[in-house]
Amino acid sequence: MLKTMFDPTEQKKIGMLTPSSNTALEPICSRMVSGLENQVTMHYSRLEVTKISLETDSLSQFDLDPFLRAAEYLANADVDAIAWNGTSGGWVGFEFDRMLCEKITKETGIPATTSMLAMLDAFAENGVKTLHTVTPYIPEIDELIIKQYAKCGYEVIHSRGLNQTVNRSFSLVTPEQIKQMCKEVSVDPADGTSIICTNLRSTWQIEQLEKDYGITVYDSTAVTVWKTLKMVGIDPSIIKGWGRLFQAK
Repeated sequence: MLKTMFDPTEQKKIGMLTPSSNTALEPICSRMVSGLENQVTMHYSRLEVTKISLETDSLSQFDLDPFLRAAEYLANADVDAIAWNGTSGGWVGFEFDRMLCEKITKETGIPATTSMLAMLDAFAENGVKTLHTVTPYIPEIDELIIKQYAKCGYEVIHSRGLNQTVNRSFSLVTPEQIKQMCKEVSVDPADGTSIICTNLRSTWQIEQLEKDYGITVYDSTAVTVWKTLKMVGIDPSIIKGWGRLFQAK
């Protein structure tokens, strides 16, 4: 029997804006849609991000112009959606993320989102009101994230971080460290655990963490894939093996 011929006009393309020092999200996102190439593919454009702190040189990495240039490169590939696959909105502010998406869409004509806006959408769709947070960041950034969530009506019960600032180091955080932080926050119930940082390799552990601690994990890389699939008209439940979020209806 002849295989059905691939029709490239039916394929959806998702563009990810990627921090330049991130080595985790691209392999993860591509693996999540592996085997679905006839339906959807992932494409990447980088902008310089090497340090996560509240110092001026770190905050300046998130100026608007580099985002727009990187988004234009993705638009050259005629992608169907663009996501800033980074979590800076958690401390710079969700307002910046919303403005960024508006600017990207105005400049390219392509709908846009961010990891943190996708996180909020996942919370809203799944009835999350209380949550724990797990990050590799410094306490000052974790506090800003907690305040941003509170502004949106989400109460953080427990938070754990690793007090790190070098973005490359985030990808070196071990599975055991991630598991320990999740264990520590899970001593009290919540509607979900929000793992925040797209250079953490926590996405690979989602199903095991959910099994071990009985709580839905909202991982920043996974929620970005979930949201962008919805944006291009693909049911996220097509993704298997990456946690409860993709099973929810």
